[in-house]
Amino acid sequence: MQTTLTPSAPAFSRAGIVWLKLSVVYLIIGVSMGIAMGASQNFTLRPVHAHVNLLGWTTMALAGLIYSVFPKAGESRLARAHFWLMNLALPVMMVALGLVLFGQMAVVPVLGAAEIVAALGILAFAANLFVNLKN
Repeated sequence: MQTTLTPSAPAFSRAGIVWLKLSVVYLIIGVSMGIAMGASQNFTLRPVHAHVNLLGWTTMALAGLIYSVFPKAGESRLARAHFWLMNLALPVMMVALGLVLFGQMAVVPVLGAAEIVAALGILAFAANLFVNLKN
C-alpha cells in the first residue's frame, strides 16, 4: 500500500489529510482514557471519554474523509472556519468538562462557551457541505 502521494496518485485534499491525522490523535487519547478508566475502575470521566471519541475521533475522521472526497469543500473558507472552531473548542471543552465532573463548577461558563464554539464549527461544516457539494 502506497502511503505517499505521487504524480499519478489521485489528488487528496490537504485539509482532509490534516483532519484525518488529528482524528487519530483523538483516537489515541480516547483509547488511552478508556484503558485508564478500566484499570482504575474510576469512570468519572466517562462523558469526556465519549466526547473525545465522538467529536474528536469520529467526527473529525468523517470530516477528513468528506474533505478528501470533495476537495473544493476542504479548501473553502468554511472548512478553515470549521477547522479552527472545532480545534480550539474541543480541547477546552474536554478539560472544562473534566473539571466540572470533578466538582469544579466555576468552569461551567467556560464549558458552555466552548460548547457554543464547537456548535458553530459544526454549523460551518454543514454550511460548507450545502454550499460546496452539488448534485
